[in-house]
Amino acid sequence: MSKLLELTKNHKKSLVLGGVTLCCALGIGYIMQYGVALPGQQQALAPTGQQVAVTGVTPTSSGNIGAARSPLAEDMGTTSPAPVTLVAAPAVAAMPGAMTGIPAMAPRAPEPEVEEEAVITLAAANDRDMETLPAPSREPAPVASCDISMTAAATAGAMVDLTLSAPCNASERVTLHHHGMMFTDVTDADGTLNVTVPALAENALFIASFASGDGATAMTEVSSLPFYDRVVVQWKGDAGLGLHAREFTEDYFGPGHIWSGAAGDLGSAAKGNGGFMTVLGHSDAPDALRAEVYSFPTGTAQRSGDVHLTVEAEITATNCNQPVEAQTLELRGDAKLRTRNLTLDMPDCTSAGDFLVLKNLVEDLTIAAR
Repeated sequence: MSKLLELTKNHKKSLVLGGVTLCCALGIGYIMQYGVALPGQQQALAPTGQQVAVTGVTPTSSGNIGAARSPLAEDMGTTSPAPVTLVAAPAVAAMPGAMTGIPAMAPRAPEPEVEEEAVITLAAANDRDMETLPAPSREPAPVASCDISMTAAATAGAMVDLTLSAPCNASERVTLHHHGMMFTDVTDADGTLNVTVPALAENALFIASFASGDGATAMTEVSSLPFYDRVVVQWKGDAGLGLHAREFTEDYFGPGHIWSGAAGDLGSAAKGNGGFMTVLGHSDAPDALRAEVYSFPTGTAQRSGDVHLTVEAEITATNCNQPVEAQTLELRGDAKLRTRNLTLDMPDCTSAGDFLVLKNLVEDLTIAAR
């Protein structure tokens, strides 16, 4: 019986000790979470730089705080524990890991310094600079000119170099007129045309005319013209006409036969040794005005004799059985320019490929050596 009583007392001691331990743990947890103030009450903040340290904690039952000693405690031979006292401890620099389970607070990073924003100031031009600035142009952009111009320049052999400029008449037909002689040509892709024309007057006037009526004129002096005799045959379209000159010979296709297929040499004419042929007009243009001009240097001829002049017409499928109109222009010595019109009835088409020789259409030249 005494052993049973002793066991009961020991069992009670263990229960009391466990209860006290549980109460202490709950109390410490409460203080760590809420501090000394009750939940819902505002707790005064500790002074900056100080921490609250908990000391003098003695395990005890929460029911015995502030109460008198109980008979059970006297029977167990224990005394009531001293109350828990909270005192302010000096601030201690927190060490990482000093309190298990509570992470160390990282020091607050310093605020970055904000650089002053650069201020851009636009310097205003002074009044004097503003006055010297040119006013913006309000003139419209220049428009390409469509003006037509032509120049004429005399060259060797009593010839004239013509240069026509018509920027807005590119690849267009143009008719050139010179003292009764007319021929059709075509401008280049840029509206220009360069052609060399035998002069028929010392004060040579040239006219360029487009189908629209626009055109240009040019004039030049040809001082060497009195040294040359000239014969012109001109026609329209594919008339099959051609001018032939046989110099000091009766033979065709020999050294002295001058025609479109053997036009002669300007250099030889300049020396007085022979004449030359000039073909004018654009043969590919439909119904083009065409001309052939024979020139002989009678004023500087190196030999005497006759130059036989004939106009020949080839019978073709185009001109057969149709009338062919032509015109001749003759300039001899001091005489004025002489003009003669011709209408020729071509044979039927069974004669295609044959030639008609018109001997009396133009007079032969009688040359005297100089």
